[in-house]
Amino acid sequence: MKDHYASLGLNSAATLADIKKAFRQKAAQFHPDRNPDPNAALYFREVQEAYDVLSDTDKRQAYDDNRRRGLLDSPIDTARDIWSTYFSRIL
Repeated sequence: MKDHYASLGLNSAATLADIKKAFRQKAAQFHPDRNPDPNAALYFREVQEAYDVLSDTDKRQAYDDNRRRGLLDSPIDTARDIWSTYFSRIL
């Protein structure tokens, strides 16, 4: 999964105003009509997706919860931790 905060050049403590400002800057930078780079459309879509998630309170909360659980970074390690904790409590 993608790191939406990194796509916008922000950290997880960013406010909605920070998110909007970063989106406007990145969207202008990567808009395919303004940027001749062949990958500009891909970057623009990533920025748009990041903004769609982070600007919506419910989507952002769900995304942040998943990040905290480590599901984005290392799902296998997270699953191992969950199961080892579970089994250590029942044995």
